[in-house]
Amino acid sequence: MLVISVSRPLVIAGPMIRHTTREAFTIWLVTSESVAPDITVKVGQQSCAGNTTHEHIQVGEHAFVNLLTFLPEQPLDTAQRVEYELQFAAAEQQTDWQRTLSTLLYPGQSALNFWVPETLSNVLHGSCRKPHHQDNDSLLRVDGLIAQELAGEQKRPDMIIMTGDQIYADDVAGPMLQAVLQTVSNYGLFHENLEQAVIPNTEDLIGHPYCYYHRQQILPQVATNTALSKLFFGAKKKPVFTSVNAQNHLIGLAEVLAMYLLVWSDSPWEEIAFNAEEVPPAFRSKFEQELGTIEAFASQLTQVRRAFAHIPNYMIFDDHDVTDDWNLTRGWEQEVYGHPLSRRMVGNALAGYWLCQGWGNSPEKFESIYQLASESFTPDGLTKHEDFIDALFDWEEWHYGLDTQPPVQVLDTRTRRWRSESSLNKPSGLMDWEALCEFQQQTFGKDAVIVVSAAPIYGVKFIEVIQKLFTLAGKALTVDAENWMAHKGTASVILNIFRHYKTPPHFIILSGDVHYSFVYDVRLRFRRNSPKITQFTCSGIKNTFPNTLIRCLDTLNQWFYSARSPLNIFTRRRNMSVHDRHPDCAPNQALLNRAAIGQLLIDPDCEEVRCLALCSDGETVEFPPESDVDN
Repeated sequence: MLVISVSRPLVIAGPMIRHTTREAFTIWLVTSESVAPDITVKVGQQSCAGNTTHEHIQVGEHAFVNLLTFLPEQPLDTAQRVEYELQFAAAEQQTDWQRTLSTLLYPGQSALNFWVPETLSNVLHGSCRKPHHQDNDSLLRVDGLIAQELAGEQKRPDMIIMTGDQIYADDVAGPMLQAVLQTVSNYGLFHENLEQAVIPNTEDLIGHPYCYYHRQQILPQVATNTALSKLFFGAKKKPVFTSVNAQNHLIGLAEVLAMYLLVWSDSPWEEIAFNAEEVPPAFRSKFEQELGTIEAFASQLTQVRRAFAHIPNYMIFDDHDVTDDWNLTRGWEQEVYGHPLSRRMVGNALAGYWLCQGWGNSPEKFESIYQLASESFTPDGLTKHEDFIDALFDWEEWHYGLDTQPPVQVLDTRTRRWRSESSLNKPSGLMDWEALCEFQQQTFGKDAVIVVSAAPIYGVKFIEVIQKLFTLAGKALTVDAENWMAHKGTASVILNIFRHYKTPPHFIILSGDVHYSFVYDVRLRFRRNSPKITQFTCSGIKNTFPNTLIRCLDTLNQWFYSARSPLNIFTRRRNMSVHDRHPDCAPNQALLNRAAIGQLLIDPDCEEVRCLALCSDGETVEFPPESDVDN
């Protein structure tokens, strides 16, 4: 690897506005030194008295993940912008921060600012941000909306909800992996010992012949136990991980943390130097092809980082934040968690998620996890790392709620699975019975609720039928058969929740995962006072579906499963009428295959629900209700 002299800024990544209420707001940032900055706040023209609490975890010799929480003496005003500044004790530290701050301010600004979300009318959401996808980064549209407000135009959105795959730990381009390894070195991110692996320590990956484009040779394999699997894989062993793009799969926690720094901040890229000579000759052409896309992605990160500093941001994981098909079947779990290396890799990705995503969603939930992390991450490196990972595997509080109007319930559809008892190869339910009962209790008595599910609750039926056929053939993993209807128990309970007489009269579902966007309006059949259910799926922020294939699937779905089709009688949602909204740019289509971030606009009573896709190419596409479409 090319060794370069490193100039480290004090603030490597962030500040990012996280959990925000009138009573407190939280900022996530990563620093190169152990520091405890204060936060000073102004609301309008008035200074706001309050205290700053500070928690931090050292993840490298020159890397500290910080969570700062400002507690005002009086509740913050939701009707005025809140300005905030970071104040470091040492003059040289403050000078260094001011240099970084200058890149995060919009024209005419002197301080960072945000609005406290309380009554939600304008919410952004999206998922699936793959750095080496050829489309532009849709998060630039968020930066544009904030800039428009500060230039005197309409108010920025209330918040952004990231619904999964904020990173791709299992699908990594060669140049991105090179940047990851250099970032690990530049900030001294902690390495770790590995069990039953080709390499004894993650540090040994650097310079290893399998490091680039050959990591599937390092990842664990298990014996094939059936004649069918032997026939399919053509060998006595098959890979534990099911990702088809695992050639550069992240392994160590240091690599995962470096990936987060590189997808959320421009600063680490300033010290990156690419070198195609480090990769095997057979892959140098591919490396060069990927390089242009990665460099374009990095060049836009200043604007993305600036946006995150000006809008409350909430997140939840999906599979690629860890690895493809994470916990999809009971058999997958047995194989992955039964091998020390694959178990450690999943644990590392989950640790990275907590440090860089989950912690900031609901900080007060994680005090026990923070105490364990403080014992595991020490100035001398990782200690008790396996104990920390065990605690994360046992954790059942990844879901959370926001006390806004309407309230938001963010579901964990990955770790509390309803596992099949009849077959190792059948898909697990996305949530088990206990988790679904808790969710139902949280919605009772509400007039309206926004539900965040990484996967769409109401999927594209024709695609679900294909997944069902593959599942019957024992190939659920082949087609990613991950939908709410794939497991009888989960499907029955979630649909009964919507049919319950105490269910909120207005349900809005935000989802992603599938790499295309669509909107469904759902009503109960044979009931006068049906709840109004609107599902807005928007995916991906920087990803799309194969275009020819999605057009074909869209057409077939409209032929076979229109709202009036008799085939709906044979589906689990037969008692529900599902109407799709067609994008105004293509009235004959139901599925929009564009990289985009979704914008949900709702009135105070949630009677009018507008769904827009802010596309990465600058176009805005709306999904109007049927009554708004000219016939």
